[in-house]
Amino acid sequence: MKFLFLTGLFTAVLLLPSCGGSGHGEVVVYTSLDEVFSGPILDEFKKNTGIDVKILSDTETTKTVGLATRLIEEKEHPMADVFWNNEISWTIVLKQKGLLAPYTSASAADIPDRFKDPEGCWTGFAARARVILYNTNLVKAETAPESVYDLLKPEFRGKVAIAQPIFGTTYTHAAALFACLGEQDAKRFFIKLKENDCRLVSGNFMAAKMTADGEAFACLTDTDDANEMLTAGKPVKMVFPDKNGMGALILPNTIALIKNGPNPENGKKLIDFLLSAGTEQKLARLKSAQMPVRKNIQPYSSIFSLENIRAMVVSYEKIAAQLEPARDFIYSDFLK
Repeated sequence: MKFLFLTGLFTAVLLLPSCGGSGHGEVVVYTSLDEVFSGPILDEFKKNTGIDVKILSDTETTKTVGLATRLIEEKEHPMADVFWNNEISWTIVLKQKGLLAPYTSASAADIPDRFKDPEGCWTGFAARARVILYNTNLVKAETAPESVYDLLKPEFRGKVAIAQPIFGTTYTHAAALFACLGEQDAKRFFIKLKENDCRLVSGNFMAAKMTADGEAFACLTDTDDANEMLTAGKPVKMVFPDKNGMGALILPNTIALIKNGPNPENGKKLIDFLLSAGTEQKLARLKSAQMPVRKNIQPYSSIFSLENIRAMVVSYEKIAAQLEPARDFIYSDFLK
């Protein structure tokens, strides 16, 4: 895996809470979840435990890839205790590189096994999904896209926006298509998307905003960015793609304990807190509408219930294995 491409791009922000003399120490968490959502939850943990929380986040563009790269660079001298990733593939990469320590949290007892690493190196919760968002003023209901393949149709030429598929969930989505469709069919899909003059933008939020503002007919984005446009009353509709085919990609948040981190016991306490049903319920109620993986937690609305969504049937480990092949192809053929 090539990591040096991020040199000079990583612009992490370290937020240092004032030490209140609590005597309970500190915990360092690297998180790719937007600070507007993660911040209040981490503040609540500090309030409840007296443990100071140091937060390292990254830019909207590089997100998870930048943080994972930093963790890899720090392997010999870890500075983080916990990695709160807002997706999963790079968490698995970190496990494969020996950066994660096993920890089975009692808080996760009711989380389904498919969202847990068998060896206890990560646990998933509070999921998002990759979706199609389209502008209802520009696209008639009878011609609305129901599949990612519909975005290849002539009527969408030059009218589809996607984030650069080399970072974040768009990158993971590309790897998932490689894993689900097979390398050759996935490559054909991206080549046809390119030939249909898709518009590459800086991130999923920008893709959703362009669609909501009528600058694009449709886009690929995440449920949280789509819901922001829906709650703002924009003329858009969200579609979980390929309900009659391969299904939509479901991406949980993941929590992992960093091996040899400076504050392992406080790291475990934070993991217990983040994996609690109460935290997942809070995330479900936010405008980001993160979807509970537990069945007994109320989603933002029935639209965001995992029980109502056909999920892509592919293991997260297989997706992680396709990150490098997908990236090599995106750079050599799709972006040139």
